[in-house]
Amino acid sequence: MSTSEHPLSPVDAIVPDTKDWTWVLERPCPDCGLDTPEVVPTDVAAMVRANAHSWLAVLAGDEEELRRRPAPEIWSDLEYACHVRDVFRLFLVRLNLMLDQDGPLFPNWNQDETAAAERYREQRPKTVAGELAEAAEALAAAFEAVAGEQWRRTGNRSDGARFTVESFARYLIHDPVHHLFDVTGERP
Repeated sequence: MSTSEHPLSPVDAIVPDTKDWTWVLERPCPDCGLDTPEVVPTDVAAMVRANAHSWLAVLAGDEEELRRRPAPEIWSDLEYACHVRDVFRLFLVRLNLMLDQDGPLFPNWNQDETAAAERYREQRPKTVAGELAEAAEALAAAFEAVAGEQWRRTGNRSDGARFTVESFARYLIHDPVHHLFDVTGERP
């Protein structure tokens, strides 16, 4: 029987990631190799599109293999892809808040609760591929539209992290790049 026919068991639970990943704005990631401080914010739109293209190749694989976790505490390729799709969606909302409001406070988002509530591991890879591509394109287009002083607009997380649109773009791109490395082992 496939995992899609059974609800996830407690053994499928992921240990929440509580790290503050804003350090990637200061130095290269030793895992995925992305040198985020060197990312040119105006290149992020193209990077989002390229990353999405790579995820589509991953999602074209065998459905059962996409659902298989390498270890009980590590997301499957499908779960990672769902997360990346939702990161693209979330960051579009946050980018629009930064562009439309002065110093907005971002709504909290718990990625682990979302993964469980949305049953990432049970989603259909072809559907996820379409949604991921759509979310990536919307986010890329929004970043392409940013100009001039808009790069200096700010937004805040509830944990006190403060971003400009410029730092937000660089922070964003690390997430899907890092997760593609998690899945493929390929560094940018």
